[in-house]
Amino acid sequence: MLEGRVVFVTGAGRGIGRGIAEALAEAGADLGLGDLDDGVRQTAAIVESRGRRALALRLDVTDRASIDAAVAQTVEDLGRIDGWVNNAGALRMDPALDVRRPDWDAQVEVNVTGLFAGCQAAAREMIRSGRGGAIVNVASNAGKVGYPNMAVYNATKAAVISLTRSLAAEWADRGINVNAVCPGGVDTPMLMGVAEWLAPRLGLSPRELHAEMKPKQMGRHVQPIEVGRVVAFLLSEHAQIIRGQALNVDGGDTPY
Repeated sequence: MLEGRVVFVTGAGRGIGRGIAEALAEAGADLGLGDLDDGVRQTAAIVESRGRRALALRLDVTDRASIDAAVAQTVEDLGRIDGWVNNAGALRMDPALDVRRPDWDAQVEVNVTGLFAGCQAAAREMIRSGRGGAIVNVASNAGKVGYPNMAVYNATKAAVISLTRSLAAEWADRGINVNAVCPGGVDTPMLMGVAEWLAPRLGLSPRELHAEMKPKQMGRHVQPIEVGRVVAFLLSEHAQIIRGQALNVDGGDTPY
């Protein structure tokens, strides 16, 4: 499905980012992988074990120079960029009344400003190459539902959904398709972090609460690679009729 394509994934060191990388390698893509987490090298090793090329880079999405350098290095080493996945994200839990400005700024800087910078950098390269391409933004069902103690995160993910619609419309004539996915209860370190924050406030153990944080219709957590397989489809030519959408990949929890 993605044979001959090169895709860059931000936040690829663990969790959903690693699952996306695995699924894209499974679909035949070579990968540029960026993260501040050293786990990005392990992700690259997994990709290479599947017979695909991988470039592991230290990437700070809050630094535009870092993003531009990642684009340049990927083109130099892997030859092109056909797809870009903005997966890097930040979450800081707090009741809305207790949110401090640094926590607001940190989440907005990564989840919105950094994501938009990634979209811009990818689009400029896709336009420069004359081939166009596809961008997938990792939003969240939190951007549609609005969970307690996550007001800032909810707002940033709603912004991602809105940005996705806007960029899809604006860049359609440049040959660039833009969509988003909205995960829910995915089995990741971030979900465990949410459970660890909430559990003592609910009188539960983190593992007990984590076990309950799964799609009701499935009876199990969504696995990162399952999200990745939807992303792979959205990056492919088969998804040309899907444009500016925010697809729920949460096992049926969000009905719209």
